[in-house]
Amino acid sequence: MTTSVIDRTNTIDLIGQILSSREISRIEQQMMSALLGKEDLDEQERALIERIFYGLRHGLLRTVD
Repeated sequence: MTTSVIDRTNTIDLIGQILSSREISRIEQQMMSALLGKEDLDEQERALIERIFYGLRHGLLRTVD
């Protein structure tokens, strides 16, 4: 298993946790924003991260510290 596969698995797990808890920390929010800037992000990851920001914009997710 390569590092990128592990990173992708961790990213998808984190996204799942954020969406199920409906809460995101400011650090996680910054991390998701940085991930959107990566060119090697696959379509599934990009769609899930965009879903997080949609939830934030529309009040479906709460930012916690």
